[in-house]
Amino acid sequence: MAEIARARSERGELVLRRRDDGALELRVNGVFVMDDRETASEELLASAALEAVRRPERVLVGGLGLGYTVRALLADARLGSVTVAEIEPDLVGWMRSGLVPSILDDARVGVVVGDVRAVVADLPDASVDAILLDVDNGPDFLVYNENSAIYTSSFLTACRAKLRPGGVLTVWSSSSSEALESAVRTVFGACQVTPVPVRLQARDETYFVYQGSS
Repeated sequence: MAEIARARSERGELVLRRRDDGALELRVNGVFVMDDRETASEELLASAALEAVRRPERVLVGGLGLGYTVRALLADARLGSVTVAEIEPDLVGWMRSGLVPSILDDARVGVVVGDVRAVVADLPDASVDAILLDVDNGPDFLVYNENSAIYTSSFLTACRAKLRPGGVLTVWSSSSSEALESAVRTVFGACQVTPVPVRLQARDETYFVYQGSS
């Protein structure tokens, strides 16, 4: 195991490291967040939104991570622009410096360093075609406790107000959550839940994508 970079913010410690199996791994406060070996669920978060939207002219992504959700969005030629809200400036810096393979040189990508809740609040109503949230591990296994607000009907209602007619919200979670499913259904009238089987460091796991459409 080789440490590549380490940083500390008011929310805790970020560590970027290269595992013995060659995978690039991100940990926050000692908790595994993601790696570049198993990216199927991040890619599904993007593809589920793209399939539901006829013209993805403007998309907001909450959470930069290692960039795989945004990379999947950029593979769609219909995409107009994507704004990424990332609260950790060091994570953005690691990508800009090349420590993490960058997707930020694509002209369609913009980054706002800040809390996704504030970024959503600043958006005009009915101004985006899709909002993708991959900010934490999900409501039941939080890395940063204040992120619990992201999974509530209150914040999801704020997100829906920013969606254009026919727009879509997708939310990533590391585990099944009845509370999140209920919140999406309350706000959007229905909730599509997609389990994503993954192989994580010799273990079989299942991640989940929750989706609501305006």
